[in-house]
Amino acid sequence: MRLLIVGSLDGQIGTAAKVALARGGQVLQADSIAGALDVLRQGNGADLAMVDVKLDIAKFIGALADERINMPVVACGTSADTKAAVAAIKAGAKEYIPLPPDTELIGAVLTAVSQEQNQYIAVDPVMTKIMEKAAQIAPSEAGVLITGESGTGKEVMARYIHNKSRRVSAKFVALNCAAIPENLLESEMFGYEKGAFTGAVARRIGKFEEAGGGTLLLDEISEMDLKLQAKLLRAIQEREIDRIGGKSPIKVDVRILATSNRDLLEEVKNGRFRQDLYYRLNVVNIALPGLREHRGDIVPLSDFFIKKYSELNRVPVRALSKDACDKMLAYDWPGNVRELENTMHRAVLLATGSSITADAFEFAEQKVAMVPSKVGQTMAVMERDLIIDTLRHTLGNRTHAATILGISLRSLRNKLKQYSDQGIDVPPSEVR
Repeated sequence: MRLLIVGSLDGQIGTAAKVALARGGQVLQADSIAGALDVLRQGNGADLAMVDVKLDIAKFIGALADERINMPVVACGTSADTKAAVAAIKAGAKEYIPLPPDTELIGAVLTAVSQEQNQYIAVDPVMTKIMEKAAQIAPSEAGVLITGESGTGKEVMARYIHNKSRRVSAKFVALNCAAIPENLLESEMFGYEKGAFTGAVARRIGKFEEAGGGTLLLDEISEMDLKLQAKLLRAIQEREIDRIGGKSPIKVDVRILATSNRDLLEEVKNGRFRQDLYYRLNVVNIALPGLREHRGDIVPLSDFFIKKYSELNRVPVRALSKDACDKMLAYDWPGNVRELENTMHRAVLLATGSSITADAFEFAEQKVAMVPSKVGQTMAVMERDLIIDTLRHTLGNRTHAATILGISLRSLRNKLKQYSDQGIDVPPSEVR
């Protein structure tokens, strides 16, 4: 756990830091929003930021999004900062911790973030066999290609491998190749020097350097352009990278893990993926099955998500009723574990009584089928309504929505940008 403390926290920095250090964490500190961004740009990544509520948290969260830094934010302030606390939560902060900080509360927040990132639940024999394979190869330095449908837990598996590896004490850094425009992906991977291009106002460390000594996950690598694939191959082979605008190569020490929801060998045959890079990445393949293929995990996973979202929303933890379990086990889960998680989140919010019953569930297939055809509407308007409704159903999760709609993530993002440019309200991205 890497904790970044931003601001003075009314002189309570020491208490928060001690709790994190006592739990084996690492602590960084910055006095301001600008200082925190500078820390992150230099490759000093963090798993969680605790930010003084007196600072501009909305600006900080917006800057994280603009620079594609994926990190949850927790606001901290005195009990008198009620308005500021509400504003911070509305801006996207995951939690508000009153000052002076309660040791147990800080510990619970840190534990929750750590568990969310690292826990892998598997009791079905299909999955336990895969977990045994992952644990066996984790201590090696071999490249691992993790494949499977969207929502099967590929990034969670990558974190599991990292946590079982010899690099566990170093950083795990993830880069989503599908979420970043092609013209920016190179700078995200390799970084850039000040003045390298318009807008490069300061040096920015890339993900390869940020993950130094640890593990770099290249998520959805099939979305990477062929020219950039060649540069990636060189970086892996030579163990060195070139920052954009840099004058000399930089040695790097990282273990590469990659994920894809496509058949990469088929992409190679069709000329969309380099064969030499494919073999570099695919020393070991971990193929994750769809949730429908390991149904023994459905109920244990449901129980985990129910507990997680009940605590997050401060509601009683309710057990699943028999009719709820039967309904879940009969469903095919096209969105896999991600769909199950979203379904449990909604069920926690909608459930009444002493247990969660089947009527608290709303499945994706049912939701999409309910979208009506309206006489007189253009196809473009109907398509827009279907996309927006599906996105609301997935709680803003773009990858899950694209899977349900049967389109690529990039196509979905292009559509959403078009709608935003037209002034249409688009559901915000899911906060994870």
